[in-house]
This record gives sequence, structure tokens and C-alpha cells, in this order.
Amino acid sequence: MTTSAMPTARLEITAAQARRAAIAAQGLSSALPEAVGVLNRGHLRRMVERLGLLQIDSVNVLARAHFLPLFARLGEYPVDLVSNSAWPARPADRTLLETWAHEASLVPIERQPLLRWRQEKFVDGPWSSAARLRADHPGFLERVLAVVRDEGPLSAGDIEKVLEAPGRGTPGWWGWSTTKTASEYLFAIGAIGTSHRRGFERVYDLTERILPAAVAATPTPPEADAKRALLALSARSHGIGTAGDLADYYRIRNDEAKRALAELAEEGTVIPVRVRGWRDLAYLHKDARIPRKVSGRALLCPFDPLIWERARTERLFGFHYRIEIYTPQPKRVYGYYVFPLLVGDQLVGRFDLKADRATGRLLVQAAWSESGTEPEQVAQDAAVELLRMARWLGLDEVIIMPRGNLHPVLAAVTSLR
Repeated sequence: MTTSAMPTARLEITAAQARRAAIAAQGLSSALPEAVGVLNRGHLRRMVERLGLLQIDSVNVLARAHFLPLFARLGEYPVDLVSNSAWPARPADRTLLETWAHEASLVPIERQPLLRWRQEKFVDGPWSSAARLRADHPGFLERVLAVVRDEGPLSAGDIEKVLEAPGRGTPGWWGWSTTKTASEYLFAIGAIGTSHRRGFERVYDLTERILPAAVAATPTPPEADAKRALLALSARSHGIGTAGDLADYYRIRNDEAKRALAELAEEGTVIPVRVRGWRDLAYLHKDARIPRKVSGRALLCPFDPLIWERARTERLFGFHYRIEIYTPQPKRVYGYYVFPLLVGDQLVGRFDLKADRATGRLLVQAAWSESGTEPEQVAQDAAVELLRMARWLGLDEVIIMPRGNLHPVLAAVTSLR
């Protein structure tokens, strides 16, 4: 297709309809029962297919980021389902792949061919540290790859023991050694992948030994076709979104997204719509539902795909949200690791959460209700979800600490349960 003209809106919907469509697409339109039945790999696979990806992040103040969106939608599922799907002993059992998608992410394994264009871009892309590595240590990348080929699976630390590795790095999250820089570059370009994780440390192996044979043999689609397919998937996971929203999901450039969405609109995969109060044209996926009412209730982690694009969160919910991990403590407004609480089609509260594993307690370090909400009802809804979360994490007690406008009410409600 060669369509490039900006599509025109075919219908107009309200902001509330758009909000409900987004919630339904994300699997959050119905509240979970107090007790959930046995969950298996099929439940997990269907939910990840629906979401498209799970973002991975190193923060572990409560639980790893890739576990939390599934908890919000499935309830108290066994986290081993994720590990056994993403990092199994046999490649044939792998249904999730760790790769760069939104950020570092887990995606359904069969979508790997759609992301190969990004790996090709990374070869000559924004890896200034890799360029310096090539200049300072000629041949070192090739030596790392050879070690993984001959002796993998190996972590960066394992590789350093085999090689006479230059440059140990500096303290801090991103104070990578030369070996870690080389390993991550090779991971980014698709030469190696994550065989499994040791704690949170990647253990690398050749991509050809990680991928199931059928996926490895799938032809690489042209870049434009891959991006169009990813935008169609993004639209399905969003339900509705602007070109910028849909582009952000798989980190596609906005101008490329607009061209692809024009083609998808011509095909009928997405429907251009005007949302009252939105400045930009929106795209509604052809299979999106717009429920008359939603009744979901969930605590959403900062990396939940419903809210990770902060401008969209504000547009959908009128909810200004920023992660404050990197904000100095005295300047934080709501807390270090804050979970918005979704009830129905509104975000009604914010809760700064931490798992104190040594004492078996879920710490609610701050509790806030939003303006215009009923604090007692917010507290009731929050208490159900906090107690559910504590059970899932294997914690015995929920402690409400004295910070935030909701803490007295929440402490009273939680003590009664």
C-alpha cells in the first residue's frame, strides 16, 4: 500500500467511551473474585497475548515489574508460570521471549520476527559505548560471542572469568564492565539472548539455541510490514489510542506510525475516530469493545501498560502520574513506588508500597485518595486489593503507615478484615 494522507474521522465518541474501551482492551473491565481458581500456562499465555508484552525492570521493592500486570488481571497466580514460559530448560517449551520491545520486555515468542528490524538498527544504532569498545578493544566483541558459542549459557560474570576482560566498570546501576557492555550489545543486536536468569542477572546463549526451530526459521518481514503489524497489535492492546500512543507501545517513530495507521485504516484494521476533548485523531481497533459499564478493580504498578504512557493516562483519566524513584526523597509528592488504584473507570487513589520480606509485612508507606472520591469507599476497595496482594506475595500482615490523606481511614478498614 502507498496510502499516506491523514485519514479522516469516521465517528465521534465521548472521552468516557474511550476510557472504557481502553480498560476493556487491557483485561481490566471486570473485578476478580475474592478467591481465584487454579491458573495455568494457558491463562498466562492468553493474557500476555492480549497485552502484547510485559516490561522488565530491575526495581524489586515489591515484586519484579513483569509479574505485577499479570497479578492485576489474573489475581494470585504462581509466578513460576512466567519463569517457566520465558526461561525454560528446553527451547521448545519457550512461549515468551526476552527482547527489546517497549523497553526490555517479555513478548510472545512468535512475535520475534516482527522485532528483528530493531535488532538490525541496533547494529549501527545508539550504542556509543559499543563503538568505544570496538575502538579501545578491537576484537573483544567477537571473543565474547565465541565464548558464548563454545561454553554458553554464561552470565557476563562467567564470561569475565573465561576471558582476560578489560574494564571492570564503576559502582552503580549502569556502571557496566566492558564484558557486560559487550554482552548487552550482542543481546540488543540479536546475536545472543537470555537463556535464563540467575536471580535478576541475565545468562546468555546464542539466539539460535534459544529460539524454537519454527520461530528461528520464520522469514524476516520487511521493516515497514513488521511495523504495520506491530501497530495493529498495539491498537488491539490499547483498544483506542492516538498515533503517538500506539507508536510508543513498541517504540516506533511517530511519522512511521502515522503512515502505517493510514494503511491500517484503509484495510479496516483500525477506525479513525474523534474523541471529545482530545486534540489528536484517535484510532479504534476494529475488535475493540466499548462497554456501557466496567467494574474492574486493581492496583496498577508504575510499569503497567494501561498507565505507562503518562500523557495518555492523564488524557484518559485526568490523572497526573509520575514515577518518583529517581526523585530525591524530600521532593517526592506521593512516594517511591506508587500504585494507582483502578476502580471501575476511574483511578481513585495512590499507594506507595513495599514488601518487607524480612518481617513478612506489606508496607503501605503512604495512602492517598483522589479529589472528588469517597475516602471510605476508596479505603474499602484498596483494602481488598492490598490483602490480596499480601497473600500473593506470601506476606502475613498489611501495615498502614501514617502518611497520605487516606491513611487513617485505610488503617481502620484494613484492621477489620
